[in-house]
Amino acid sequence: MDRIKVLIADDHAVLREGTRQILEQEQDIEVVAEAGDGEEAVSLAARFRPDVAIIDISMPILDGIEATKQIKELYPGISVLILTAYDDDQFIFSLLEAGAAGYLLKSVRGQELIDAVRAVHAGESVLHPSVARKVLNHFVPHSDKAESVQPENTLSDREMEVLRLVTRGLSNKDIAEELCLSMRTVQAHLGRIFDKLQVSSRTEAMVRALKEGWVTIKDLP
Repeated sequence: MDRIKVLIADDHAVLREGTRQILEQEQDIEVVAEAGDGEEAVSLAARFRPDVAIIDISMPILDGIEATKQIKELYPGISVLILTAYDDDQFIFSLLEAGAAGYLLKSVRGQELIDAVRAVHAGESVLHPSVARKVLNHFVPHSDKAESVQPENTLSDREMEVLRLVTRGLSNKDIAEELCLSMRTVQAHLGRIFDKLQVSSRTEAMVRALKEGWVTIKDLP
């Protein structure tokens, strides 16, 4: 079984060590590098090409927002999971726009962090419900009369259906039932959506759909 390669970036050594200990108890996860600042995180991402980068916001030299942006621009296949003490709106929106796939607070339990690493590696969205609501309120067009904009030459009608259901928070299983498709077909559609939008997670796809106006307030529950 291929293990999920993880990079941990936090300027507190004790927190890095604790995170490493939690993750390395799992047979399917391997911590390949640790960074004490944002610049080192980008450098180690280039060297080790982790599957998942766990990044704090407050770091010297480069903060978590800039480190995330650079990692996603250089290596879009790396999934970035934010693990931080900050839940301010400005940080949440900036990090999601930079390409983060998940946003967790440091108050989470160890098992929640483990589950989140597996989830973002699988392309799933990891957002606390309150954070998810903030994202929708921030990015979605607010007018009830707003019309969805069809992305020209980007996604097929079926792919748009899948993307709208992703934005509503439905799982692959729920999407399959909603559209009367197999799980494998849904996964194939998601793979093509990610490729076309040049993203690596549901979160990135959702933010892109909301920002572009492909999904409006009427499409959401």
